[in-house]
Amino acid sequence: MRLTLALSAAVLLLGLAATPAAADSSPSASPSDDGGAPTEAGTSFRTAAEFEQGQRATANGSAGDYLYWSFPADAGQRPTVKATVKLPETHAAETWRIDVYDGLRRRQACQYGAQTRIAAAGTSSVELACVLRTVRAWSEPWANDPLPGTYYIRLTAVNLPTSDLGVPVSAEVRVDSKDVGGAAAVDGSLAEPLVPGVAMNSPAEEEDSGGGAVLSAIEPEDGWSSGWWSDRWVWTGIGGVLAALAGIGGYALTRGSGRPSRMPPSV
Repeated sequence: MRLTLALSAAVLLLGLAATPAAADSSPSASPSDDGGAPTEAGTSFRTAAEFEQGQRATANGSAGDYLYWSFPADAGQRPTVKATVKLPETHAAETWRIDVYDGLRRRQACQYGAQTRIAAAGTSSVELACVLRTVRAWSEPWANDPLPGTYYIRLTAVNLPTSDLGVPVSAEVRVDSKDVGGAAAVDGSLAEPLVPGVAMNSPAEEEDSGGGAVLSAIEPEDGWSSGWWSDRWVWTGIGGVLAALAGIGGYALTRGSGRPSRMPPSV
């Protein structure tokens, strides 16, 4: 009976542990309001237009321009960057490319996705995608692992025919992340996220803030390192409880019913 109760408790605890694990595997919540999303793109890393994950940023430009945006990504997230470029009715074959850089401006490789695509002549639009590796909370200095902080998107056309230089185009970018959870947890964390300083304050702002460079204003909804909790904590606790239940069950099975009746009483 005691063993049955112990096993029932173990099954119940495993069911409770599955809930946070399922939550970690689902895409992270994203705001549906695009009212604050930028409608212009920057022309360099320093002027990159900032937007939050889940927003849809748009921009008008010319073929041959470099378009830059930036967004925040925290530890445990696996960002997916998607871009759509709408082309004019008449154009030659064009090759469009999307690149993603971290806060140190290191180009980050895509796990999968159509990072480069050729738009055939007359194609109305081209879609690009880049699924980054999971953002780690800490990494060796020599490694190129994605770390928490600002990420930059660069969209441009490469090997563009001379006839298409300067033709008007419109672009749309969006970033969504999947929360990987405890599978990506590491022993360590950065002292500060890789959020670079941007332009100096204006004279009016210097009087209020005391002057100096200001940091990028974008960050995750719940603040940096919001993913410190993961299902690894739950499974570690469940493992300890199951080990204790196994010890109790083993003791209940092996201790017997007491002193055999054929044995004389001890003196």
